[in-house]
Amino acid sequence: MEISAGDTAWVLMAAALVLFMTPGLALFYGGMVRSKNVLSMLMQNFFAMGLIAVVWAVTGFSLAFGDGGGFVGDFDFTFMRNINVLDADGFLVNQLPGLEFLTVPPVAFFAFQMMFAIITPALITGATADRLKFGSYAVFIALWSILVYSPVAHWVFSPTGWLFKRGALDFAGGTAIHINAGMAALVVVALIGPRRGHPNHPMLPHSLPLTLIGTGILWFGWFGFNAGSALAANGQAAQALVNTGLAASAAMLGWLAVERISGGHATTLGGASGAVAGLVAITPCAGYVSGMSPIIIGALAGIICYFAIAIKKALKLDDSLDVIAVHLVGGLVGSLLLGLFANKSATGFGADGVFFGGGADLLINQVIAVSATVVFSAVVTFLIAKGVDLTIGLRVDEESEDVGLDVSLHAETAYTA
Repeated sequence: MEISAGDTAWVLMAAALVLFMTPGLALFYGGMVRSKNVLSMLMQNFFAMGLIAVVWAVTGFSLAFGDGGGFVGDFDFTFMRNINVLDADGFLVNQLPGLEFLTVPPVAFFAFQMMFAIITPALITGATADRLKFGSYAVFIALWSILVYSPVAHWVFSPTGWLFKRGALDFAGGTAIHINAGMAALVVVALIGPRRGHPNHPMLPHSLPLTLIGTGILWFGWFGFNAGSALAANGQAAQALVNTGLAASAAMLGWLAVERISGGHATTLGGASGAVAGLVAITPCAGYVSGMSPIIIGALAGIICYFAIAIKKALKLDDSLDVIAVHLVGGLVGSLLLGLFANKSATGFGADGVFFGGGADLLINQVIAVSATVVFSAVVTFLIAKGVDLTIGLRVDEESEDVGLDVSLHAETAYTA
């Protein structure tokens, strides 16, 4: 295979940017929990960087990108076998099915996708904040990564996946990452129940400056997340980068506008949440839209995700940090709007949506993709979480929860008097 030094450099840099998003997510979530649980939140996110990387190398990558059929990959790449293969002349041989066009070494693609696998289960921690046993969390995300994330990633990212073959589009993870993790969050919080004292006692963020720093890191890293998904230093990457910034900006403005109108104040937490909602919504669309489309998508995401916070109240769920509203709903908004706003002439990739003369075919495929992801994630997540709960228990005891997870689970405190 012919390797491009420029493309390789960009994908490696993008992989580093995506990894940096996980510490950013830790700060984003960490600032929103109470001070007695901040280290626990940081630890859960950082721990995912260690555990899921190993899981990905052992079997996750193979299940996501092996040639096992439309539903899940095979075991050809387990333990990192057959990823870096040289021919008799010492040239790399790309054995990734359907990805022969890559101009980067297969191991660079492995690394980039590994960062996606790491951050996806970490997203769930915002919904379950203050309640999970650390050991149970570790078992849950390991199983979830193998049994839920890898199959759905195969469906939409692998050319052999059934949704990919149908023509459903997901540039950087609207279905595989955000809808998938958001639906899992909904299921787990329904299973474990609310925090002690919720909703009668206020549980306010202990450090909004930490949350805003985390937002900035996420926004910065998201350029690698989306533009890196072009897998080359080309025009599609440039378009994805521009779309990412515009959507986040428009979503922040949309969220703040409705927050100001409905509540009387534009808050810093609202600004951070709105920006992330826009980043989530543009993720599936980033390489397939252009012009004013990312601004429209972002603004709609900011407004819709703001009002989607009412979902947890209607369902009486204690989604601590609004993962359902931002990630599940934001992913749904972006994935479905792509069926309307996709414009193949923008980058030469993808398909045309309803508004650009493509008819309803893409929109139908997007509906099928999000529906399949919601159902699969809900069912398998429930089975995993219920199994962990019945064996070792998911939730800490009442005393540990009252004391705070930092002390009870980790014997540490974030702040000293």
